[in-house]
Amino acid sequence: MQKFKWIFGLILIMTTAMSFQAPVKETINWITFAELNTLYQKEPRPILVDVYTGWCGWCKQMDKTTYKNEKLAKYVNEKYYAVKFDAESKDTITFNNKKFTYDPAIKTNGLALYLTFDRLEYPTTIFLSAINARPAPLSGYMKPKEMEAPLKFFGEKADASTTFVEFNKKLKSEW
Repeated sequence: MQKFKWIFGLILIMTTAMSFQAPVKETINWITFAELNTLYQKEPRPILVDVYTGWCGWCKQMDKTTYKNEKLAKYVNEKYYAVKFDAESKDTITFNNKKFTYDPAIKTNGLALYLTFDRLEYPTTIFLSAINARPAPLSGYMKPKEMEAPLKFFGEKADASTTFVEFNKKLKSEW
């Protein structure tokens, strides 16, 4: 009987301790281009593409800070399809019904060239208002407050009705 009381007490302590854990912070739901192609057909949304490489220090820093920002992650998950894309991927990737392959001469996937207009800088954040829209690349490390305006510009579909400069003047920064 004493043994059962001890086990019951241990279970009670563990259950109580687990209930006091900090809530899990929201993180970005990164998807692949294959998933994007399927999801976009069902529900079109703006697209955010993080173009990175495995050796890029600023890319890793952006993953640790900017993309971990809870407000930014929540907004991206609600409004966008977010794709993480290694510019040096050797996979053949289909995007918007076009196939892109790896070019060993420049050690880069053709999709990275297409999305960045041949300006390979890392990290580069690509905004697309639609899957067939012209990419809007922003190169370099960005803090959450620096990403807020472009994220909301495309996320609120303001690009259809106003210029980015006009939108940015009216934006009340929250991050």
